[in-house]
Amino acid sequence: MVMATKTTNAKRWVREVKTVSTFPPAGLFTKDAQTIARVMASKKVSPKGPASGLRMIQFFINRAGKNLPAERKTELEEAKRLLQARLRKNGART
Repeated sequence: MVMATKTTNAKRWVREVKTVSTFPPAGLFTKDAQTIARVMASKKVSPKGPASGLRMIQFFINRAGKNLPAERKTELEEAKRLLQARLRKNGART
C-alpha cells in the first residue's frame, strides 16, 4: 500500500511546484504559437532568457496533463519548436 502512494505522488510532482522564475501574462498559453514563443522569449517574461521560457511551456504542458486538449498541446509544442529554433540560431544551449 505504501508503494502505491509513493508511485501516485511521484506521478504528480508537478502539482507541488511553485515557481516565480518566469512571469507569463494571464491567458498567454491560449494564444497562437508565434505569440507564445515571442512573449516567452522576452526578458520581461523570462529574465533568464528563452531557455527559461521553453522550460515554462513544458512545465505548463506537464501541469495540464491529460486535461490539455490535443489542439492546445499541438500549439504549445509548436511554440516550443519556435523557441528551440531561436536558441539554436543564437547559439545558446537549452
